[in-house]
Amino acid sequence: MFRVSRLTDYATVVMTCIAAHPGNVLSTAQIAEETHLELPTVSKLLKSLGHAGLVDSFRGVNGGYRLARPPVEISLAEIVEAMEGPLGMTECSIGDGHCEREAQCGVRGSWQRINHVLDNALRTMSLADMLRPIASAPPATIALTELKGRTAS
Repeated sequence: MFRVSRLTDYATVVMTCIAAHPGNVLSTAQIAEETHLELPTVSKLLKSLGHAGLVDSFRGVNGGYRLARPPVEISLAEIVEAMEGPLGMTECSIGDGHCEREAQCGVRGSWQRINHVLDNALRTMSLADMLRPIASAPPATIALTELKGRTAS
């Protein structure tokens, strides 16, 4: 099964919690309470998200965290990359020279095409989109349709 880690999933929960309070500075305790996550986990996530430039931190009595940019300007890909590193379904999807077999691999191009579709789906889905209920086809369905269209060409 292909899946993101539990921490990456929790990072999206934390980011949507913060995004639901535009402009407000939320304490780690408040975020933990609203998301029903453990305080140490939230602290760890916020540290990674801060290093990635996705949240700003403020010290002091009224300190806490808020989004570094508006939710519409933060992609799901940025959150995943902050937690997981570069997006890649396979080693060769990340770039050239990551796999010793790439010169003789017959499926490399297909994996790169799949990786491109996944990357595009995550980059077009914003944090603001994560706050809204899905009204139409999920992005995965759209991405698979796009992939099938490219294969037929």
